[in-house]
Amino acid sequence: MKLSKPRIQPLPESQWNEEQKPLYEAAKKGKSGISTSVVFNVMGTLGNHWEAAKKFNVWAFHVMGDSSTISPREREILILRIGWLCQAEYEWAQHAVIGKACGLSDEEIARIKIGPDAPGWSEHDALLLRATDELHKDACISDATWNGLAKKYNTQQLMDVVFAVGQYNLVSMALNSFGVQLDEGLKGF
Repeated sequence: MKLSKPRIQPLPESQWNEEQKPLYEAAKKGKSGISTSVVFNVMGTLGNHWEAAKKFNVWAFHVMGDSSTISPREREILILRIGWLCQAEYEWAQHAVIGKACGLSDEEIARIKIGPDAPGWSEHDALLLRATDELHKDACISDATWNGLAKKYNTQQLMDVVFAVGQYNLVSMALNSFGVQLDEGLKGF
């Protein structure tokens, strides 16, 4: 973790507003897609700025939801790679669990840390990792990588690659800067 303690404490249940209560209760009951008995630290932390969190969640649900045009497995490759590049341990820990649920193996998750040149990637998976690296480094996907992805992806899918990496770059910045700590039971790097 970049910070050993939170700069912004997760909002305690006693301070949830009327809009937060049903959403956070649903999360506690596992209706958020991941079973848990607590509200994730990231949700509790964002609850401190509820108006921003509501708007943020609309976009987050596009990237993570059914409206995204890339497969969940491919999305998780992108998210895990940007989380690793940003050294966002909370993001990595959460999405290692989600990535496994979306079909990534433990070996693939470990290889994401190495990057696109690690042996064993398909050409397409390596291009996804390379696109993430290029977006992180230059805020632009190179022509070679773009054209490689375009062999399989349509325009919306290419856009969703950029949207996913950009969203989780922002998430990484927030997690690292706010000091969001790992939820119980999650393994970091």
